[in-house]
Amino acid sequence: MWPECGEMDRKQDVEKARYWQVTIREGARSRLSIREFCRRRKLNVSQFYWWQRRLKESRQQRKTRKPTTASEQASFVLVSKNEESLAAGIELVLGDGRRLRISRGVDEETLRAVLAAMEN
Repeated sequence: MWPECGEMDRKQDVEKARYWQVTIREGARSRLSIREFCRRRKLNVSQFYWWQRRLKESRQQRKTRKPTTASEQASFVLVSKNEESLAAGIELVLGDGRRLRISRGVDEETLRAVLAAMEN
């Protein structure tokens, strides 16, 4: 069965956003001007700024969205009854398509830190 067209677009958008998140972070760490960073990477400067603005707006929207009620916070679906796959732990599929695999016995504090980092 083929994925819906919207699913493909969503997956591509998530992959592009991840790419630009990493690229923008690397640009900031490079201590180069954006123009010079883009020149060295053969990137379009206006595209760099567009993604920078889009990702910033997305972060701001996540911070200001209304709190969810307990019934809206999470839903769970059993993906497999295969004993071997369950031995590894769980996999969370987040709303934006990102996946987080959590092994059994993970430290609660570490998990909280990872989830907090993913929200930023």
